[in-house]
Amino acid sequence: MTDNALSASLTHARERLTHALIDAQRPENDASLLAVSKTKPAAMIRQAWSLGQREFGENYLQEALDKQAELVDLDDIVWHFIGPLQSNKTRAVAEHFAWMHSVDRLKIAKRLSEQRPEHLPPLNVCIQVNISREESKSGVMPDDVAPLAEAIASLPNLALRGLMAIPAPAEGLDAQRAPLAQLRELLQALQTSLPDAPLDTLSMGMTDDLEAAVLEGATLVRLGTAIFGARNTT
Repeated sequence: MTDNALSASLTHARERLTHALIDAQRPENDASLLAVSKTKPAAMIRQAWSLGQREFGENYLQEALDKQAELVDLDDIVWHFIGPLQSNKTRAVAEHFAWMHSVDRLKIAKRLSEQRPEHLPPLNVCIQVNISREESKSGVMPDDVAPLAEAIASLPNLALRGLMAIPAPAEGLDAQRAPLAQLRELLQALQTSLPDAPLDTLSMGMTDDLEAAVLEGATLVRLGTAIFGARNTT
């Protein structure tokens, strides 16, 4: 992708989010774009940063760490880990990321809290919810969200910010909204039961369902192909 093409696609993505927020009758700064940069080179992230994008999501740990080393001069970049994480790799996330979106086990959360360096602020975490109850997907089942959230909220070096989900693909706005509405309702229940936790985040919505997600209250929309083009497979 050329620099001009990236500029155009990022502008279009921002306009699409703005229009979705307007249609949802929400303030124009009520949700942010998380640029999903997995498989994309550091140079492309640098170009997006030069165009004002600050938040980037990575799925693959070693690839992300290599990019962070190459982009260390961009001191205001915000790194989000959004992929599955094995318990033996939590230290690198605790040390090098500002956000972790895919917490689905208390063991992972405890390790992240224990391994978060003291000089860094608490690690922002979201619980990944298997909102469509798919056997092939990661995430905690909806019925198990509340006890896990209560346990995570008590950990000292984590800030429980909200919930994340990747619903099953669906055709049509109403079908897309249904599972996202369930995620919103789960967050609202947590806000009532855990009033001291900073629960303000719904990480949901991707290229194909951005509008549905914004209608249901998304605050972080994860866009990859809409910004960077098709994923690299080699």
